[in-house]
Amino acid sequence: MNIFKSIKRNLIKRSVIQSILEKEQHNNDVINIHRIDKKNIGDFYCAPHHYFDVLKGKSLDIFDYKSEDKEVRNHFINEISERSLIIGGGGLLNRDGFVMQMKMFEKLTTKGKKIVLWGVGHNEKSPKTYGKVSKYNIDINKFGLVGTRDYNMPGEYVPCVSCMHPIFDQKFEVKNEVGVVFHKDTLKKESITKKYQNFATSSNTTNLEDLIAFIGSSDNIITDSYHTMYWAMLMEKKVIAIPNSSKFYDFKHQPIISTFDEALHHLNEGTTYDGLLAECRESNLKFAEKAFNYLNL
Repeated sequence: MNIFKSIKRNLIKRSVIQSILEKEQHNNDVINIHRIDKKNIGDFYCAPHHYFDVLKGKSLDIFDYKSEDKEVRNHFINEISERSLIIGGGGLLNRDGFVMQMKMFEKLTTKGKKIVLWGVGHNEKSPKTYGKVSKYNIDINKFGLVGTRDYNMPGEYVPCVSCMHPIFDQKFEVKNEVGVVFHKDTLKKESITKKYQNFATSSNTTNLEDLIAFIGSSDNIITDSYHTMYWAMLMEKKVIAIPNSSKFYDFKHQPIISTFDEALHHLNEGTTYDGLLAECRESNLKFAEKAFNYLNL
């Protein structure tokens, strides 16, 4: 049964992409495409439509192309064909789940489509790639404007736009020496969660307000969530990151890299970065000005 579902899903995906590539393309207004997953707040909040009035209400889930609902698929086809596109943020590059869509966007650039890549980055799962990624799986030179969250990679460096959220202007009282934030997949691994049963813990499945308050109340953050790592650094916390993808290795300011077995040995070793929040916001504001000029918004 699963094999037949997989075959059907692949046929749907290919059909949607082919339909888009065959349609006449326009640049009427704009749509911001990213992974809209409310159960992963990093994916949810990493897109500029949350932070700029000109983009409010203009979003589309990059996974809608494989929906079993024909209306959702048709909406995806029409929005992409009619609008200019902002792709990002998130780990949309060098990741199997996004290859078909990203290759499609690359092809659309040859048909006059205006496309901005904003805060996207590589996201390879194989540990042998960690710290060694040197190229993307698309040609970013074909896109109209490119900002990537990977400091050592091609394109203008633009860290995740979630730094624009006003929640980071709050101040919190530190109550815990250590706060552990699990990625949603790690919550299923009892061998890991048990190691930290005596510590304050949270996960990237909670709401943003609670997670930021949790980070704010902790002096050291141990996490295998990319956005928790990023947000904790914005909040000037000492961060120990447990990589689950190549994306942890290309941020401008590196945290302590460790494992769940060794993380506690690195408490208080992390560097805090005064002014990082302002730096990241300035990068995004400058990029926004260029993007909106390019898209005639």
